[in-house]
Amino acid sequence: MSPEKMKEALCLAIDARGEQIKAIGRDIFAHPELGYREQRTSDLVQRTFAELGLEFEAGIALTGVRAEMKGKASRARVAVLGELDGLICPQHPSSDPNTGAAHACGHNAQIAAVLGLAMGLRDTDLIQELWGDVVFMAVPAEEGVEAEYRRKLLSEGKIKFSGGKQNLIAQGQFDDIDLAIMFHTGGDEKKVKVGGSHNGYIKKYIRYRGREAHAGGKPHEGINALNAALMGLMGIHAQRETFRDEDHIRIHPIIIKGGDAVNIVPSDVRIDLQVRGANFPAVLDASRKVDRALEAGAMAIGAEVEITNFPGYMPRVDCPPLSKIFRDNAIALLGEEAVGETLHRPSSTDAGDLSQIIPTIHPYVGGTEGNFHTKDLEFVDEELAYVTPAKLLGMTLIDLLADEAKGALACKASFTPRYSRETYLKAWEEIVEGK
Repeated sequence: MSPEKMKEALCLAIDARGEQIKAIGRDIFAHPELGYREQRTSDLVQRTFAELGLEFEAGIALTGVRAEMKGKASRARVAVLGELDGLICPQHPSSDPNTGAAHACGHNAQIAAVLGLAMGLRDTDLIQELWGDVVFMAVPAEEGVEAEYRRKLLSEGKIKFSGGKQNLIAQGQFDDIDLAIMFHTGGDEKKVKVGGSHNGYIKKYIRYRGREAHAGGKPHEGINALNAALMGLMGIHAQRETFRDEDHIRIHPIIIKGGDAVNIVPSDVRIDLQVRGANFPAVLDASRKVDRALEAGAMAIGAEVEITNFPGYMPRVDCPPLSKIFRDNAIALLGEEAVGETLHRPSSTDAGDLSQIIPTIHPYVGGTEGNFHTKDLEFVDEELAYVTPAKLLGMTLIDLLADEAKGALACKASFTPRYSRETYLKAWEEIVEGK
């Protein structure tokens, strides 16, 4: 069967499952869960794989799920990724009233599309026409939230990194994978946007220690850790003009503990902070300036400060040949006027870590209105948000694995990995140490 005939058959099969795919997207949207706690969503993925007769491995990186389909040959192996987690956005109308979690970034659409693709491949048995294997991965914890909870998991040895894909890399889940494809909701003025890059970042956990005292009676006996923290943050603001525009530096902190009681001089203040940039030399330069400002705030007040660095995410780099395949399929399905280019995005994703090791794409597909990570985000075109991405991933997959997997092998040959799994783990050790 020709690739075009396979694409036609796959898209028809996905359309036949369209209402089921949309229902999955709605269901996950209505039941958002935070990273490493996505058990309900993980269970849904597992049930769907079981209904399709796919063997799967659950519990990878706590809540992740992996299943695969074997082609008629294993000349290449392609991972199709979807993210399980929501983020903290308590003002969103669909947020969880207990956790504040909401799918204000659209990961529910990723899981719906990945499962929709699995349905289409199973219903058509097209996998038997392909010269490679397809590995479906539902991945936890892409959003960098809940710093203290993740610090707890790290200290307990339950995870090695904050991000889900990072943990899968560390576990060797990508050792047998040649390429990775995924998408993210958000086409903006175009229905689909392809290419581009993302910032990487370092995560910091900061704890100021002062001395408590009665705030009304004897405040002079205290050392105000909150004042020290505020001065440190103002020192960071004073550094901003030293950052180069082309490095896309972003620094954003939140105070997660500001003291114990309003009538006690704060002695224990904690901050969660990220330093983002387009490349790690710039991130490390900004990181040193941030540390200097935070330490100066402590010195000014006579407090102590403890700064702990954690791995954030690496910058995402594109694989142009792989992006071209996705772009060409988007044009074929939706028309050239519907497809645009993504430039550099100063946000971050743990797909960046994967993109440093194997060819990876992270295009954007629309279907929503409103701003991401805010209460405004809503799904307004379920066909585009949930069903179209399943088709585009599947069409891309066919181009990669048909015809003796020449497409996949060509993309792989064009790619020069920056890291192996071993050197990746070593690199993060050095980055956290500021080397």
